Amino acid sequence: MNKQLRLPKFSIGVGDRFAHQAKAQLKACVNAGEAGIDVVPVWNKSNREHLIIGSEPLQTRAAADAAVKELGWVKPYFLDADHINEKTVERCIQPCDFFTLDVADLIGEAARPADVAAFVRRHQELVGAVTITNIAEPFQTDKGFVEGVANKFLAAIQHAGEIYRLLVEKKGEGNFVPEISMDETDSPQTPLELLIILAAIADQNIPIQTVAPKFTGRFNKGVDYAGDVMQFSKEFEEDLATIAFAIKTYDLPDNLKLSVHSGSDKFSIYKAIHAGIKKFDAGVHLKTAGTTWLEEVIGLAESGGPGLEIAKEIYGGAYAHREELCAPYAAVIDIHPTKLPMPDKVNEWTSEQFTSTLRHDPGNSSYNESFRQLLHVGFKVAAKMGNRYLMALEANEEVIAKNVTENLFIRHIKPVFLGV
Repeated sequence: MNKQLRLPKFSIGVGDRFAHQAKAQLKACVNAGEAGIDVVPVWNKSNREHLIIGSEPLQTRAAADAAVKELGWVKPYFLDADHINEKTVERCIQPCDFFTLDVADLIGEAARPADVAAFVRRHQELVGAVTITNIAEPFQTDKGFVEGVANKFLAAIQHAGEIYRLLVEKKGEGNFVPEISMDETDSPQTPLELLIILAAIADQNIPIQTVAPKFTGRFNKGVDYAGDVMQFSKEFEEDLATIAFAIKTYDLPDNLKLSVHSGSDKFSIYKAIHAGIKKFDAGVHLKTAGTTWLEEVIGLAESGGPGLEIAKEIYGGAYAHREELCAPYAAVIDIHPTKLPMPDKVNEWTSEQFTSTLRHDPGNSSYNESFRQLLHVGFKVAAKMGNRYLMALEANEEVIAKNVTENLFIRHIKPVFLGV
C-alpha cells in the first residue's frame, strides 16, 4: 500500500475540550521523552463535543500548534477528527491530519449478497483451518462463518472506504493518518473476526494505521476498567498477534497498531497492555479525552475561592440535569443515583473534600465513581458558563496545569508505555 504520513509507535490521544490544556498535556509527553521513551500526542475532540461547547476544530489546531511552539516540540504531533462520518467530516478536513472513521452505526447492517460472495471467493485463506502466528490453536471455519462475519462488518467497512476516498480527494493521498473504530458494537471481536475485518479493510485499499476493536468488559468514561483482566490480557495479546499476521498477509502498513478507546483511567489493565506491547514489540495508541476536563475541575477546586465555587456550581448543574447529560453516554457510564451527594451538601465541602471525591484515587475512601462519572459528562454545564469558565481556567492555570500533566504522565504514560 502507498506510504502515508506516519504515526509513530507510541501515541496518546489527548482531549482538550476547552482548548486550554494543550501545553500541560504536551508537557506530559516531554516528560516521557526525558524518561527515555517517545510518546507523541494526538489531540482529539469529537464533533459532538465541538457542538456542545460551540467550538471549531481550527481552535483545537491553534491550541496544539501554540503549545508545540512554546515548548519547542520537534517530534510529530497530530489532530484527530474524532469519530467522524460523511456528515461531519467537512469541518475537520483542513485542520486535521488524523481521522477516526466511525462506522459503528453500520455494523450489523446487511451487506449486499454479491459483495459478501465476492469477499469469500477472494479470501479462501479464511475458510478452513486458519493459523495465526503466536496464537496456539488454529481456528476452524467454514464458508458460512466467513459469510456471517462479512455480512456483519462489510457494509461498515465499505462506508469507511468511501470516507477515506473523500479524504484523499480533499487532502491528498498520504497526508493524513486513518483509523477505523469498531469498538462501539454489542460484543467483542474474536481474533478471527478481526482478521476478516482487516482483510476487508485491505480490500478497500485503506492504509489503516490504527484499529479500535471492542474488548471484553466495560470501558466506562473516566473510571477504571470493569471486567475480567485476565480475559482482557488474552484478547489484547491475540489481537496484537492478529494484527502482525494481517500486516504480512494483506500488505497493510507495518506500523498498524491497536487503539484502545476510552482508555483513560483504566488503571487495572495498564500492566496487561504494557506486557503485551513489550512481548510483541508492538505499538499502541491509548486514547484519552475526558480525564483532562476532570483535572481542570480538580484544579479549580484545589485552588479554592472562586475556583472552588465554580467547581461546585458545575456539579450542581450536572446533578440537576443528570438525565439529559447522561443520555448520550448511557452505554459507557454506570452512575448510581443513590451514591450521588446532594448539591447542598457539596456546597459545604472544603477543597480537599471535593478533590478527594473527584480525583481518581481508588485508595482514597472518599473517592466516588458516580460523582466522577457525572462530572465527566457534565462539561456542558461549564460550556454554558462561557467566558466565565474560561477566565477561571486562566486565573488558575498553574495549579490546573500541574494536575493535567501529572495525571497524564504519572497515571497513564508511565504504566502503559514505561511499565512503572
